[in-house]
Amino acid sequence: MTPALRTVRPLAAVLTASGVSHTGSRVSSVALPWFVLVTTGSAAQTGLVAFCELAPYALAKALSGPLVDRSGPRVVSWSTDVVSATAAAALPVLHMAQLLPFWLLLALVAVIGAARGPGDLAKEVMVPEAADRCGVPLERATGLGGMTERLALTLGPALGGGLSALVGPLTCLFLIAACFALGSVVIAVGLPRGMGQATAEPEGGPGYWHRFAEGWRFLRGDPLLLTVIVTVGITNGLSTAFQSVLLPVWAKESGHGASAVGLNTAVAGAAAVCASLIAAVAAHRIRRRPVFFLGFLLAGAPRYVVLAVDAPLWAVVAVFAVSGFGSGFLNPILNAVCFERIPRRLLGRVGALGDSLGWAGMPLGGLLGGAAVAAFGLVPSLLTSGAAFFLTTNLAGLRPEWREMDRRRNHTEERIPGPPESAPT
Repeated sequence: MTPALRTVRPLAAVLTASGVSHTGSRVSSVALPWFVLVTTGSAAQTGLVAFCELAPYALAKALSGPLVDRSGPRVVSWSTDVVSATAAAALPVLHMAQLLPFWLLLALVAVIGAARGPGDLAKEVMVPEAADRCGVPLERATGLGGMTERLALTLGPALGGGLSALVGPLTCLFLIAACFALGSVVIAVGLPRGMGQATAEPEGGPGYWHRFAEGWRFLRGDPLLLTVIVTVGITNGLSTAFQSVLLPVWAKESGHGASAVGLNTAVAGAAAVCASLIAAVAAHRIRRRPVFFLGFLLAGAPRYVVLAVDAPLWAVVAVFAVSGFGSGFLNPILNAVCFERIPRRLLGRVGALGDSLGWAGMPLGGLLGGAAVAAFGLVPSLLTSGAAFFLTTNLAGLRPEWREMDRRRNHTEERIPGPPESAPT
């Protein structure tokens, strides 16, 4: 292997594994809701599928931080991807055998969600180490990570929508299983030896709940991170209702079908890839706060409004492109801020808590979105959700702790709140 390949290998392997796993998840986000909607005609059951994936995801991710730190992100990543691949493959096999009642579909979706939580966290935790090994600035690494995730957001829905229209949504689950399996192989054999190992702890070190509490103390002592988590948690819930319920119902009622879901989401994802690429190149030179809130402004309310006013498809696609471009700046900025503020030895446990709290609204988003459409109809639900998104991001932006976003910090262990025994030896 040439020196150049050795240099890029750590980051390339982590981003590849993350990309293929996210692609599988994005295919599932289109294929499963569409399958439930067209077979049952129930927006409430469609929301229930999203709940059964995202609630275990958020809970497992919250509890897996100490496990990732102790067992090592590499092992956790490839092993959980194996579980996700197995559960995803079981869905179409059981369906073809006519052995897939709705309750079993929900149970297998819950298994996929519970395995994805620790797996996604483990890949995120390895990004700073991969950046160090490659000699890449952290902002650039997180920008490339955001670009990879957004590329998956582009390809996954396009594949999910296209294959759902051509061969049926459950057939897409074979592709989902293959994506998870490939992600497992890349992490297991593609990373350099010694990367992604467990955090070093002294003999007879702290137990699981002590580690968990240490992560919570740190998170509670950082006002910026807490504000970010609350804001993202609310907007994630609204976005989940939009993606898993409101957008499919709009596609069905407007007559555009599953292909329109895939088209709009793919266009938004392609625009987000472009924005993430800009962030990867220039994020370390720009002010984070104004770009972050402008991105939120573009990414939120316009999507809801354009569907509510029954605009032609070309106008919907254009708005989704602008919305996707704005959203492409969000994750690179957030990830860089978090990696700067959290000490490396606490990345697993603090990242797990932060991500899971940020995802906490997502399971309820699907349920509430389905209930709102059933009770009030599509247009009132779209307008109310869009207004909530706009108010959440703009009111949160008035808080003073956001000024800290542009004050770059190094990884300092002295910032850990709590008693002296929490500090590293």
